[in-house]
Amino acid sequence: MTLTLGRRRFETGEFAVMAIVNRTPDSFYASGRSVDVADALDAVARAVDGGADIIDVGGVRAGYGPAVDAAEELGRVLPVVEAVRDRFPDVVISVDTWRHEVARDVIRAGADLINDTWAGADQRLVPLAAETGVGLVCSHTGGLPPRTDPHRVAYEDVVADVIATVTSAAEAAVARGVRRDGIVVDPTHDFGKNTWHSLELTRRLDELVAAGWPVLVALSRKDFIGETLDLPADERLSGTLAATAISAWHGAQVFRTHDPRETREVLDMVASIRGTRPPAVARRGLA
Repeated sequence: MTLTLGRRRFETGEFAVMAIVNRTPDSFYASGRSVDVADALDAVARAVDGGADIIDVGGVRAGYGPAVDAAEELGRVLPVVEAVRDRFPDVVISVDTWRHEVARDVIRAGADLINDTWAGADQRLVPLAAETGVGLVCSHTGGLPPRTDPHRVAYEDVVADVIATVTSAAEAAVARGVRRDGIVVDPTHDFGKNTWHSLELTRRLDELVAAGWPVLVALSRKDFIGETLDLPADERLSGTLAATAISAWHGAQVFRTHDPRETREVLDMVASIRGTRPPAVARRGLA
């Protein structure tokens, strides 16, 4: 189905790069942190220049860490949303939050998508998305509350669990008034999962794609890549791009990344191999 976010329409099979802009001083990936608003805007400009379609602004570390209340989170993300909306009118703005009060204010400032990585922990978020017409990410965390890590988590079939959870959440959101063409589903690698689970999700991602909703993958430099290759976050780019290529071939549509330029190049190459994008230049054997 067509995915409509802000001024952008992404047709089925069209890849979208979602660039991460973190205002979290304790983000697991130090190079992805933006200390102040000016740094964040520089990161946005580089991302757009590198081919990003969506800017995803976050204000709270996903895992354990110092408490961040709604007011502090809003203070981190709202100025960035306001500035990006003013300077980049055509870019899609996403905000990574599970809190309806943060979502409400960033939507007023121009956010187009709420990236709820904690699977509806705040039940007021879906009605807000329905009321305002913004897009919504429906995710899978295995039932974990926000900012908690998995411990000996087990699934009979992790892919089946993900499919059942996110598709039912998407249909429930539509039933409550959220735009069908504004919903994205996210298997949410690492959240509520161990490394084996995240690898299996990647290997069988086509099964989730077949459920019919646009699929977002947030693979960038995550722990399952680090554990698979035994590498720290700043050395996980190659592993991330390998998982990106596999996910793209399986039909994922939105790719959340710390490295938008490299991700765009990988997606363009996959699209050209698949036959949906012509080469930028084709001279070999033709001149």
